[in-house]
Parts: sequence; C-alpha cells; structure tokens
Amino acid sequence: MNNPLLIDSHAHIDGREFSADFSEMLQRAADAGVAEIVVVGADLESSRAACELAARHPNLYAAVGIHPHDAGRVTERCYDIVADLVRENPKVVAIGEIGLDFYRDRSPRPAQEEVFRRFIRLARDLELPVIVHDRDAHERVMAILREERASETGGVLHCFSGDLAMARECIAMGFYLSFPGTITYPANEALRDVVRGVKIENILVETDCPYLSPVPYRGKRNEPAYVRLTAEKVAELKGLSLADVGRITSLNTRSLFRIGEPIQQAKIAYTIRNSLYLNITNRCSNRCTFCPKFDDFIVKGHFLRLDREPTSQEVLAAIGDPSGYAEVVFCGYGEPLIRLDLVKKVAAELKRKGVKVRVNTDGQANLVHGRNILPELAGLVDTVSVSLNAADAATYARLTNTPFDAAGFTAICDFLREAPRHIPEVVATAVTVPELDIEAVRQLALSLGVVFREREYAEVG
Repeated sequence: MNNPLLIDSHAHIDGREFSADFSEMLQRAADAGVAEIVVVGADLESSRAACELAARHPNLYAAVGIHPHDAGRVTERCYDIVADLVRENPKVVAIGEIGLDFYRDRSPRPAQEEVFRRFIRLARDLELPVIVHDRDAHERVMAILREERASETGGVLHCFSGDLAMARECIAMGFYLSFPGTITYPANEALRDVVRGVKIENILVETDCPYLSPVPYRGKRNEPAYVRLTAEKVAELKGLSLADVGRITSLNTRSLFRIGEPIQQAKIAYTIRNSLYLNITNRCSNRCTFCPKFDDFIVKGHFLRLDREPTSQEVLAAIGDPSGYAEVVFCGYGEPLIRLDLVKKVAAELKRKGVKVRVNTDGQANLVHGRNILPELAGLVDTVSVSLNAADAATYARLTNTPFDAAGFTAICDFLREAPRHIPEVVATAVTVPELDIEAVRQLALSLGVVFREREYAEVG
C-alpha cells in the first residue's frame, strides 16, 4: 500500500471501545499511513487518560478540556486541574474539546456558554489553540469566539457542520476546519460543498473515533486508520492526489498544534497531483500584488524558499526518473524564464526521455533577455502558461507592479501572439482578483489567438 503521511487530528481512543485491541488499532493506523494522532479529552478523566497515552506513545499527542455535555458539573477546581494537566504534560497541544451543543442540551445553555468562555480565556493564558465542538449552535459559537478574542489562540472547528459562509468567517478568524467521515455520507452534499469551497490549506482531517465512521464502515466502530477514507474523499473533492491531501493537512495540523519541527529544507522538485514542478529561482520580473510568496513560501505543503539557485545537474538529480508524471512544470515561486539557459538544458533532457514539459511564466522574458526567446523553446516546451492578468496596461501595471511600465503589458501581448508559432499549446491565465473584469481579460486572450483559463484568487498550485 502506498502510505501517505496523515494525522488524525481528533480521536477519542482512551476508552473501553479500544481496550481489547489498542495495539492492533495503532498498527492498523500506521499501516494506513497515519503518522500521528491527537487524543482529545472530553472530561477530566479522559483528559488525564489522553495525557497518559501521549506520554507512553511517541506518535500520540493530547488535548485536554471538558465537553459542553458536562458543562453543568464544571467547578472552579476543574479549570485548575485542566491548567495543571497542561503544565505537567509537555505533549498537551490544545484545550479541547470545548464548545456548545444545543442539539442534545445535556447541560443548560447558559452554563455551556460560561464554561466555553472560561476555557477560551484559559487557552489564551496558556497560549494554546482550542478545539471547538459546535452542534446546532453556530451563531452563539461564532459570537463567543469573537467576543473572547479566540483569534489570539487560534484553533479548529472540529467536525465542522456549518455552511460555506460560516466556514469563511472561521478562516478569517484564523481557525482551521476539520472534517471527519461525515463527508463520505451520501446525503451530506452540503458539507462536501464546503470542502470544495475552501482552500485545503485551511483543512484538517479527523475521525472523531469511535464515532462517525466513514462509508463503508458506517454503523461500526470508527478508528484512526479510517482517516485515510476521509482524506481520499477530500482529494476527490479538491482535485488533488491522496499524497497531496496527506502532506497538506498534516502540515496544517503540525502548524496549529506545533507538532514537530517547522519545514526548513526547500524543494527543487515537488509533486502536486500527477505533475512534477521545478523550483529553480525565487527571483521574478514582476512583483504582483496577489502573489502569496510575500506572506508564505509554502505551496500545497511544499516549502519553496531557496537558499540558492540550483544548477541544472542539481535539478536533474532532484527530478530523478520523470516517467511516472503526466508532465514536468517549470514553475516554483519565481519566474523560471529568468534562468532561460537552465530551462533549455533541463527541458532538452526531459524531451529526450519523452516527457511532456510545461512552463508557467509572466510573459516578460523577451524584455528580460532583450530578444525574442520563443524560438529557443521550440521543440523543448509542449505548453506555456502565461499570466496575462489584465485587459489593459493601467490595470496590468497596478496589479503586477511591473518594472517595465507600459512596455510590460505590450510585451506580454506580443509574447502571447508570437508563442503559438513555436509552442504547441499556449494558455493565457488571469487570477480572479476582486473587481478585475475577468471577461475582458478572456476576450483579450481570445483575440490574441490563445486559450484562456481563470485561476482562483489566493489559490496556489
């Protein structure tokens, strides 16, 4: 089995449901590619048990808190005990699960709200994120998170059940959304629409075991190995590979809970879906206002900030055997055609091996090199994707901060007109920046004789 790196970000494996086969359950999780599990407390007893499991197993971490079902029994001493568990156990990574449950109402709602607020304040004091339970209480949960400044702690809406508008509000507050096996249920199309509508960089996967088993295990005991089925459904909904989903959601979980060391090694060659991307420079001829690298150098779980630019031999070594990929793409986090000689040398070797080659470019290479470089790419590049991004020079200058002034827009249009003479497939793209007249960009691209494709704003890779 090809095992992706997965993290079950929310599991209840401390109870009697797993007492008979605990070791076997952990082995099944490992066999399914689950590297780590966050064991989440729901009361003082299970919070203590979560800490004990985390202390005994290197791949388990703990969260401590009290579920809203038990809010009516919370005393001042309970908060002290939870705080002590955090201070005494270095593998406690969050306060949770806490929140509101207005579906079963096992505790009075005023008590639930007060306990929820107190635990958020405790999390702020302890500098830990929160794991939030929300069932039929969307408006009050969001109001309390805002009022208690939960954005200072960050956290996750576990087993997310809201709509897309709520999802976006949570993300704007700095929270992640976690999805269990419920996204595999046939009747749950609305929740699948939420998964489709948010960036995977804001998503975690979980089991919430022993509850909420995914299809085809619905009705049976859930366990951490089954988080793979949820990840497979996310991959299907997002048009990504299972490996992509495992890599990205694991990075998200590590970032939220501060598990493991931060990524430090930049990638030269990195995989997204079934394409291999080449990161050969962080330099760029434009400085686009919408470029995400000014905030973060991580793309789909890959760290791309190069300490230095690789040689062609280093790039070829990083590629290895390219035969298993649908295409190899010169892209990275800079403008690849700045390094034209390297592109030509590596592309020639790829074509010798029968590999499809694509170049993603800002279309300014002729200005950068002072000549028409397109004939030099003939026979080496199968597809060129050009970031057009505007229908007029003024808009282009505003969005891209091009150093070439008005000549920059003229150059990209000339590049697109000329490119089909040398490259079989030419695509003009535009990022759907708010207020951009995307239809005008489309019409310009068609008038230049090329295909047009929209690129989602703030979505990279």
